Amino acid sequence: MAIPWLSALKVIPWGDVISHAPTVLEKARDLMSRKSADAAPQPMATPNAHDEVPSLGELKNRLLTVTMQIDELQQRQTQLTQTVSELAEQNAALVSAVSSLRQTVRWMLGGLVLAFVGVGALVLRTYV
Repeated sequence: MAIPWLSALKVIPWGDVISHAPTVLEKARDLMSRKSADAAPQPMATPNAHDEVPSLGELKNRLLTVTMQIDELQQRQTQLTQTVSELAEQNAALVSAVSSLRQTVRWMLGGLVLAFVGVGALVLRTYV
């Protein structure tokens, strides 16, 4: 049986989410700036798995393959870092929107209470 969305949303500690949203956004931005500064690839040394010495052509092919794999991994990492940053910004915007909606609901609830008090006073005045 699936959990209804409303009860699932009630379980989330929104106060903690709201309080930690700026920190998450700041850390994501720090990660983005740090990764762009560390863009220089690090040399990787791997031991030779074979006892025999491979030919120069084979070594060049391996080097090309590994270089392409490293470039692809760096691109993926950059994309993932950008995605995390965008998600953190969206989370901060969502938290801000939820906070303003909470405030609006509080104001509306206060207005509703005042309206009920006013209607109650009018009803009492007409019957008394």
